[in-house]
Formats: sequence, structure tokens, C-alpha cells
Amino acid sequence: MKRLSEIRKMNASELGDLAGEIREMIIDAVSKNGGHLASSLGVVELTLALHYVFNTPTDRLIWDVGHQSYAHKIITGRAAEFASLRKLGGLSGFPKISESPFDTYNTGHSSTSLSLALGEAVGRDLRHEKYKIIPIIGDGSMTAGMAFEALNQIGHLKKDIIIILNDNEHSISKNVGALSEYLIRMITAPLYNRLRRRSYAIIRKIPRYGRRLYDFIYKQEARVKGFFVPGSFFEELGIRYFGPVDGHNLPLLIEVLKGVKDIDNGPKMVHVITRKGKGYGPAEKDPAVFHGVGPFDRKTGKTAKRDSLAYSEIVGRTLAEIARRDRRVVAVTAAMKMGTGLYEFEKQAPGRFFDVGIAEQHAVTFASALAAKGFKPFVSIYSTFLQRAVDQIIHDVAISAQPVRLLIDRAGIVGEDGETHHGLSDIGIIRNIPNFIYLTPSNGTELRDMLYFAAEHGTGPVAIRFPRGSDRSGCVDFSAHERFEAGRSKRLSTGRDVALIAAGDMVSVALETAALLKESGFSATVLNLLSLKPLDMRRIEKAVAETRLFVSLENGYVSGGVGEHILFRLNRELRSRMLFAAGFPDRFVEQGSMLELFHLYGLDPHSIARKILRALKVRNIDEKRHSVRRVSG
Repeated sequence: MKRLSEIRKMNASELGDLAGEIREMIIDAVSKNGGHLASSLGVVELTLALHYVFNTPTDRLIWDVGHQSYAHKIITGRAAEFASLRKLGGLSGFPKISESPFDTYNTGHSSTSLSLALGEAVGRDLRHEKYKIIPIIGDGSMTAGMAFEALNQIGHLKKDIIIILNDNEHSISKNVGALSEYLIRMITAPLYNRLRRRSYAIIRKIPRYGRRLYDFIYKQEARVKGFFVPGSFFEELGIRYFGPVDGHNLPLLIEVLKGVKDIDNGPKMVHVITRKGKGYGPAEKDPAVFHGVGPFDRKTGKTAKRDSLAYSEIVGRTLAEIARRDRRVVAVTAAMKMGTGLYEFEKQAPGRFFDVGIAEQHAVTFASALAAKGFKPFVSIYSTFLQRAVDQIIHDVAISAQPVRLLIDRAGIVGEDGETHHGLSDIGIIRNIPNFIYLTPSNGTELRDMLYFAAEHGTGPVAIRFPRGSDRSGCVDFSAHERFEAGRSKRLSTGRDVALIAAGDMVSVALETAALLKESGFSATVLNLLSLKPLDMRRIEKAVAETRLFVSLENGYVSGGVGEHILFRLNRELRSRMLFAAGFPDRFVEQGSMLELFHLYGLDPHSIARKILRALKVRNIDEKRHSVRRVSG
């Protein structure tokens, strides 16, 4: 791959060929490692044009979400490492400041780029520096309230920012015609903008009426442009709008960006139309499937078939069955219908399914009002994105004890997406909010039963956390369910040496650990917590009292987690029996496969068993010495 300095000397034809090479590299890496394919393929030409026109990294590109930054990584000196994308110790699937000076900020959640850009612009101007700031935001990210909060202040402060609106769903404009291309070329031309700037300066200086006349003419210009281009909303906010532009027409993109770059007064927006999955047939045909995809056969586009059911699928199918029986059940998601499995619910009850867009705060408060009207809302959001709605969970759900059902998907580590996507904080957040019942299944059948419980529980909010992954049994019966009771744990085995008190997907780790201990002559009690709030302290204390040591296991942060809570609640004489809490330390966890990360942090069965065996052997030696001293004395 050529250096960026060489790329900036290429002609349009050479850039087109390079775009093809970049697409091949992206498809090859993602087919092997998984990742965000469709969005990254859609912005190859846009990425090339931005780096071609702007003096990066001095000029600052700020990628919103950042899952579309693969081409950006390839042409900024990381092509040789690109095969390591999303692997442990390899390139991140998102911008990461520790990787490259071209990665301006760490991003992984949506709708942050405009706020970052404005903060950067204010800091730049306060320090009297000169460079361009270019946030790239998608039409999906523009549905979030945070983006509009930033737009409002951008229009007010009038800082020199060039916003790239990447419209890859055609949600704002469906057509890019010859007339609009002509207008874009005209209004980005240097001569037009010099005359416009001078004319407005003269009008403003007219005594008494200058300011009012300027405001009138500016609004009329925006209205005239609104007949031909769809940017009148942004113009009304005080942001000059240019577009729509064909995002795969490199010569036009470069021409427009050069023109906008030379306009120094105030914020600008360039509206670019791109196609998700561009250049790869299966991704163009079904961009939703290839938004975030695991390894696949690049020839056919097919992923490996799974024998087991994903937890998200179990949620979708169970809720569809519940909705068939109960017309008060509704489902809410924040732009993740496919990922959360709620497409199954939508098929059963389309009138009671609501996708609110990337607006987690709104989703929670919206559901609270539905609950107040007697409906049974289930809100399914990934753990990492639920962090965005903590105030709404407390203020609009918990204080008034509204029976909202939070389905916390992808709880715990999620693997290759890394720091911004691991769901490690929800235990510490939810268990500290009054009025909540907080559940965690260890398999698909338990998840099914908890969903039925939540549907019938009407005296306060319920949260259910479940991991990324699949039910190992692969045989969940959706035609029936068993009664579930909150606050009750389940003993899976009984031993005398150690109690393994496990939550959620760590129950399988506890069972494997118990089997390893048995091979060494030690027996273990395994307790499946099922309910994180309320805790079944009676059974927990009994299990601890009957064994010499105990260990808690959770797929979350130890700090503020289940183990800490158990230790605090235990009788004082039993607390010394806690050997350790198995969970993640107080740091951001890197990317890597689930198995690699569990092993790296000592949370796999072999690592946990080794720690326990060392402690038990030491305790055996101490007990023998104590026994000898007693006999001698």
C-alpha cells in the first residue's frame, strides 16, 4: 500500500484503482476475523477524498462510532498490520489514539463526533491555532439527541467546522441528480463564495436596517436552496449546507471538498450519499447482515451455521410467543432490531414493536410512559449502550417503580469489539438502583422462564442480563415454560471444600472448575445465583458455612460487582472464607476472542482451579500443623 504522501499525488483513475484494492483488503480481513463490513465498504471513496484534500493528521478527522474506519486505517500506515484487525494485540476495529496520530479520538458509540468537533474547534481557536476539523457522522447517528444538541451549539458559536453527513440509508435524500450536482459545484466555487461573503459584509454595514436585511436575505437564500437540495433544516440552524453528493464519485467529491475547505467563515455540512456494502455483492444485497458479521466465506458470503440458538434469538422468539398471548406486551429497541432478535417479535406483533433509532435515553423514558398506561414494555439494549440511559433508568423508571422490563443484551465481555463494547458495568449500575429486580440466566431455558416472569411481574422494574453467545443445550422449548421465582438461587452440586457462587454464563465455568477440582480429590458446591437482586442470602450463607472456602464468579467488574455485594451481606464470621472474587479488574479490557480474554484474566476453569487448589493445599498443611501442635501440647 502506498504512503499517504504518494496517494495525494494520484490522479482520479489511480485513486479509483486504489479504492478497489482497499475494498479487497477489507473483505479479505473481515471474512477471516469478522467485523463491520458494509459500513466500511461504503466509505472507501469518501475516505480517500478526505485524506486527499485535507492535510491529515494536522487537519483532524473525527469518525463517529468509528466502525467504518477500516479504509482510514489502511491508508494511514497500518496496511501491513490490517490482517490483525480485531485480534488480541492487533488493530482495533475502531479509531484508537494509541494506534496512530491519525485517530483523533477513541470512538465506538454513536453520535459523539459533533460534540467532539465543537470542543476541538473552541480549543483550537482559544489557542490561536489553524487547522481544519472534519467530523464524519452517519444518518443513523443523527437520530440521537446528542447530535442535535451539538448542532444547536455549532450553529450558535459559528466555529469553522466541516461536517460530513454520510447518508448510507438514503433517509434524507433518495436522489442525486444533475441539477443538484450543478448547484453544488456553483455554491462551492471560490468566486461565488468571495462574492457572497463581500455582499453580506456590505449589507450588514447598512445603517439601522443592515442586520435585519442580512437575516432576511440569508433566510431567503436557504429557502431557494431548499427547493433543490434537502438541507434547509441545517441552514436554519446557521450551518451552510452542500449536497447531496454522490459518495462514490471521487472527482466530484474531491472538487466539492476542496471548495468547502476554502470557505473559512462558520460551520459547513457536506451531505454525501453512499451505499453500504459497495463493491461486495452479498453485502450490497443485505447490508444489515453484514453490518457486524463474524467470519464468512468471501466467495459466497455465507457464515458458518450454528447448531445452537443465540440468546438474542431466544429473547425474540419467547417474546413473540408471549405477545401472541398478551396484547399488552410491547417491545422497544434502539436501532438494533436484528442484533437483539426482536425481528421475531415484529413479525408477530408489528403494531407493538418500536424501533426508536439510536436514542437509548428516549427508549427507556418512552417505555416508562407505556408502562404507566398499563402496557408491558420490554426494552432490549446492549449493555454497553444502556450506559447512555442511566439517568432515565433511575429518574423515569426506578423512582416511580414503573414495570419496565430491561433486557440487557451482550452483558459481560463481547470479544473482538474491545473496550467500547464490553458490557462490564451493568452489574455495578443496576444492583445499586432501588426498586429493581435483577436476574441473570445461565442457559436459554432459564432466560425463557425469566421473560415469562417479567411479563407477569407488575409491581416494579425488572432487568435481565445475558451474554453474547448461544445456549449450549440448543433445545429450548418455546411452547411451554416453568414458573420462576425472583430471589431464589439453585444448587447444582454439593461439596465440602469450596463453594463456587456463580452468576450467568460463569455457571458453566464453575461447573468445569468443580470437575477439575474433583480430579484432584476436592469437592465443590456450585450455586447458580439466578437473581442478582434480591440475592438469595439464605442459600449463599448455607453454602459458605458448609465449605472451607468460597469463590464468587461473574462476567463483569469485580469492583461494585456480585462478589463484593455477597461479602458485604455475609455474616461476619463467614467473610474470612472468601478466597477471591473471579471477575474483571478495574481497567478497560482489550479486544480478543472470548476464550482468549477469559484466559488472559484468569477466568477460565483451569486458572480458577489452580488458584483454589493452591489455597486448599496450603490450608491442608496449616491444618495438619495445627493438629500436630494440639497433640504435642
